[in-house]
Amino acid sequence: MLSKSLQGKSVLVTGADGFIGSHLCETLVGQGANVRALSAYTSFGTRGWLDMLEPCILNEMDVISGDIRDSHFVDRLVEGQSIVLHLAALIAIPYSYVAPQSYVDVNVTGTLNVLEACRRHSIERMVHTSTSEVYGTALFTPITEAHPLQGQSPYSASKIGADYMVQAYHRSFDLPAVILRPFNTYGPRQSERAVIPTLIRQYLDPDCPVVEIGDLSPIRDFNYVQDTADAFAEIAVAGDISYGQAYNAGSGRGVTIGDVAEMIRTLTGANKPLKSTADRTRPVKSEVFELLADSNLLSSKTTWRTRTPLNSGIEKTIEWWREEFTKGRIRQSSGYLI
Repeated sequence: MLSKSLQGKSVLVTGADGFIGSHLCETLVGQGANVRALSAYTSFGTRGWLDMLEPCILNEMDVISGDIRDSHFVDRLVEGQSIVLHLAALIAIPYSYVAPQSYVDVNVTGTLNVLEACRRHSIERMVHTSTSEVYGTALFTPITEAHPLQGQSPYSASKIGADYMVQAYHRSFDLPAVILRPFNTYGPRQSERAVIPTLIRQYLDPDCPVVEIGDLSPIRDFNYVQDTADAFAEIAVAGDISYGQAYNAGSGRGVTIGDVAEMIRTLTGANKPLKSTADRTRPVKSEVFELLADSNLLSSKTTWRTRTPLNSGIEKTIEWWREEFTKGRIRQSSGYLI
């Protein structure tokens, strides 16, 4: 059972319109928090995955659209909040090879804007979202927070820069900020930029005769999205926490991409060939070949641990994708939600 100490707290979630952010907002509302949810502004008036939440959840939030890169906007956004959970980021690794400057603008400068606003308005706690990608290919496993940081993609380099900025604000200005490093998260609402949804969609799509994937050998520590959302909720109010510190959130169990593909094939009941293609493979020096978490530090400060077995979480994710196909919200052979 999670702590109920978020009851009545004013909590800002940046990146609330995203995959993890939308699940986190649901969790916070369920715990009685007063949630202010930042959605990236678009001229279409959409609010990402927040638009798919049940009205009884969405109506409990103060949803604001804007741009994390605008420092004046961010300052107004943070004002009056007690806790800031900063998830807003560009996260697609392949696109970071194409447009690295945008990753610096959003992930580093955007984080700086949030830090400065938190400092100005004397918030109780900021939780910054890092990523296991900052560790690069493991030099030792399981990976502790003492593992060296290795920027093996423009995305991971931008997140390393943001992490160091958080640490600098704590050391320089005594800002009560911590860093949460979720390992690979999966579940409903995740886009096909990630391996599990791209495999599920292809296995379920009747117009897709061959399932295409990149390298099958990398090892990942997969965690169901509700478990990741719970990690944010716990670290947001944990009493015995060290500011300026990074905390891993992972299962401590590793599985190869090939084994995950076989699990999804079995659970979907699809009998399709699996093909490794060059266009889905990272540059060899940029690929991260093993990520396996040691989350003992987080577990020692909270009651958090990964509770959802991989096969159960994948079953839930497959069911979500089946429903999306049934609703006609998936363009077959493309995977795009419509």
